[in-house]
Amino acid sequence: MERRRHVGAGRRPAFDFDDVVYGIHAIDEALAAGERLRGIHVADDRKKDGVLRELLARAKERDVPVRFEGRPFFASLPFKAHQGVVAIAPPFAYATLPEVLPGRGLGKHRLFVVLDHLTDPHNVGAIVRTAECAGADAAVLPDRRSAGVNATVRKAAAGAAAYLPIARVANVSEAVRALKKSGVWVAGADAGPGAVEMEAADFDRDLALVIGAEGAGLSQLVKRECDYLVRAPMLGSVASLNASVAAAVLLYEALRQRRCP
Repeated sequence: MERRRHVGAGRRPAFDFDDVVYGIHAIDEALAAGERLRGIHVADDRKKDGVLRELLARAKERDVPVRFEGRPFFASLPFKAHQGVVAIAPPFAYATLPEVLPGRGLGKHRLFVVLDHLTDPHNVGAIVRTAECAGADAAVLPDRRSAGVNATVRKAAAGAAAYLPIARVANVSEAVRALKKSGVWVAGADAGPGAVEMEAADFDRDLALVIGAEGAGLSQLVKRECDYLVRAPMLGSVASLNASVAAAVLLYEALRQRRCP
């Protein structure tokens, strides 16, 4: 991905748009998680905003510099939902697959979500948020033909990217094989007739849920590597769910089975 740069006037440093965290909640969570933000830029008209008081106090505690900016600064950004607050973070620190395989130890069984070439950063961010909330151990995504963790993903994840390990891999099929070798069962999300409805599938085990690309679904290579295919029940006329919604339904079915076996 080509990294765009912003160069401000005067002594304002250049920064990569991919390294921006924007929106109050996402920045506050980044601070709470101990991310080493390089600086926070706040709109002049929010100087006395009570909503920002706690965020700015936390930034001061962590020695994160704060600058107040006029409208031209925010007008130059490609993000519309910034709420007059943006932070500059170091480039996102991806984990490796071997690093995340042991899990975070949040549950009796490991839980991973693997993204098979999703390109919409809003979907990727939403899945990261749901996975973290559902107690997943990590997310896994490919380093090509996929949305990486950029500003839009961080915003959609609402701070979850600061907590959930995210591993980037060269090949999804090889990553699935590595997961299986480590004792993880792999279930691919698929709306086809060969898939088992999620209530009948066994999610109370070390599990990786694989979510296919928007529209295309799982690639054939990845589908063949899955131990089994699962689907959410569909009672209406529409044949499929949005990728992030499907991931949320399956992740919480896994959580339900683990808590109420």
